[in-house]
Order: sequence, then C-alpha cells, then structure tokens
Amino acid sequence: MNDGLRRSIILEHYQNPIHKGLIEDESYIKQNMNNESCIDEVNLMVKIKDNKIQDIRFDGEACAICTSSTSIMIETLIGKTVEEAKEICTNFENMIDEKEYNEEILENAIVYDDIYKQPNRKKCALLSWWGIEKILEMKK
Repeated sequence: MNDGLRRSIILEHYQNPIHKGLIEDESYIKQNMNNESCIDEVNLMVKIKDNKIQDIRFDGEACAICTSSTSIMIETLIGKTVEEAKEICTNFENMIDEKEYNEEILENAIVYDDIYKQPNRKKCALLSWWGIEKILEMKK
C-alpha cells in the first residue's frame, strides 16, 4: 500500500471514527482498556449474537493511531463470527509484532503494517484489539 493511501485511511478513521459513542444496552459486553504510558483509554462495547459480532461501539480519549485503529478494527470485525474475529486479531497482532501473518484477512487494518518502525506506537495500535480479544475469550 502506498504511503498516501495509508495516511488517508488512517486520517479518515481518526477524524470520522465509526461507531463512536456508547449506548445503554445490557446485551453488550463491556471492556475498558488503557495505556499506562500515554493518554489512550478506550471503552469498548460488543454485541455478539448467534456467535456473530453484531455491533461494536467505543468511546474514550486516545491518540490518532489508537482512535483510527479502533475504528478500522470495528469496520473489520462487525459481521464476523467469534472464530473469524479471533483469527483476524491474532493476525493483526502478528503483523504489529513482525511475525508471519495473513494479510488477506486484515482488510484496511493492513495500513498498520509498518507501525513496527515506531515501537512506541505499537501499543497504541494494539490497545483496542487486546480489548476485543478479552471480550472474545469470554465467549468460549
């Protein structure tokens, strides 16, 4: 992916994140995630029905990388089964950690394929993904 397109996707998801704003609905599983080394704090809400992710919402205060990564994660995971979402999360984390991964399933999340060049930003990109993994583990 060229750098211009990468920046454009990240900026769009930072300036206009999808599904930002929490709602009152007890059918959602909630998870709070924070990065003790910066300002990033994200509250996630996930609705899973019949083993499929129906909806994901978020709110919080976070940097551009964390906010855009959360928005892209939501866009990528809604409609996926719990198993598909776990596989995508594992592949995203492998990509960030410079391990082998399947780029075909990452969709727009591939924009972070070079974040390893900025080690201090890896946690920003991963924070919400770790939160979703915690929620998905509850659905075993």
